[in-house]
Amino acid sequence: MDAESLPYALDLVAGSGVSLSPEKRAALRASLLLVLRDYRFEKVRLWGRIQCIRGAYYIAEGLGSDRFGPRSRLYSLNCVEWSLLPPPTEEMIILTAGLKGRFQGDPSYEYEPYEKKIDEDRPYDEESPLVKEEIRLVAAVDQIDKAVGIVPRGAYVKTPLGPVHENRNFEGLSLTEAKKLSSYFHFTEPVKLKNKSLLEKADLDPATDFLDSLEHDIPKGSWSIQLERGGSLVVLRSLLWLGLTFYHVPLTKQHGYIYYGTGEKNIDLPFML
Repeated sequence: MDAESLPYALDLVAGSGVSLSPEKRAALRASLLLVLRDYRFEKVRLWGRIQCIRGAYYIAEGLGSDRFGPRSRLYSLNCVEWSLLPPPTEEMIILTAGLKGRFQGDPSYEYEPYEKKIDEDRPYDEESPLVKEEIRLVAAVDQIDKAVGIVPRGAYVKTPLGPVHENRNFEGLSLTEAKKLSSYFHFTEPVKLKNKSLLEKADLDPATDFLDSLEHDIPKGSWSIQLERGGSLVVLRSLLWLGLTFYHVPLTKQHGYIYYGTGEKNIDLPFML
């Protein structure tokens, strides 16, 4: 959610348990606007909060002109001072894939690599260093964002040259469309769309339908969609990554999402549906 409209956006997702004290709200908005200025981003968003055993990580995203391009992510422990996170890599994802349990709340905390844990006969190898929690944080945020970071259909347009921009003509989804999962897209590189036939793609608008829809997400039923405030607000919640809340006010440009959880995937979901 955008730093400039943060107090308003936080009120819209309060029903999902996203609560911050007035002091932290004020500190976040002021510090994020300073991040916007100091790092020269075009836009800064509060991505969310990962609750740890001790304290919490507050995560922010800095965006450039291409909204689909690489994003700079920062974290803070006190809502005031922000540190830049390194960009995610495939190596980070592999190193942290087997790490379980809550985050500690200390970026310098070190975990034993998963490969080392399962191979008890393997002697200590200096080439297998301990994994810092900061690296685990990078991987977790990237994984969550790719899995459940979503936008309404038509909110962004893809130009013929490739860059993606906010659609100035987007005036929000109608109430009828806002209640359908097919009206929301994953804001990440499409996978299912590439596997569609040319006949199926013929009915799609390449400018707006360049992302994967939520309607075919696996497992089926991993999204909860509800109308709140007398039908004036649509809220989607992920049951796979508990804590991810998306909001959209139909017939307006207002939309966004925030993650407010422990950074752990709900691996039991297929057995709960």
